[in-house]
Amino acid sequence: MIQLTGLDHVVLRVADADTAIRFYCEVLGCSVERTLPAELGLIQLRAGHSLIDIVPVSGGLGQLGGAAPGEEGRNMDHFCLAVSPWDEEKIRAHLESFGVEVGPVGNRYGAGGNGPSLYLKDPDGNTVELKGPGDLDDA
Repeated sequence: MIQLTGLDHVVLRVADADTAIRFYCEVLGCSVERTLPAELGLIQLRAGHSLIDIVPVSGGLGQLGGAAPGEEGRNMDHFCLAVSPWDEEKIRAHLESFGVEVGPVGNRYGAGGNGPSLYLKDPDGNTVELKGPGDLDDA
């Protein structure tokens, strides 16, 4: 039996790597973990216990995926980042200070159970869910 322990990484194809890196690092608090050679085109960002791989569509890996992400076609529906502690007012104020539009908070189910979450868009239009602790975390 395979036992999963959480999200390992998500790979995002992006139109502008610098803009994506600024968003994920400055707005959401990730850090650059490593950068692979430019001809490959992969920047790995640390997001807690997980990674977000940024793949510019102009690089070697990015060109394999076809057209750049956009409204007509996406490479992913959304991904979810766990947030703890959850303070909606502070989270919303932080995101809005960067000009990020934030959706309403809802009680949604995730890996940790039912808990608060909200949705936002990154600079390439990818949907990002931020999720607070759920009822399984309290058990």
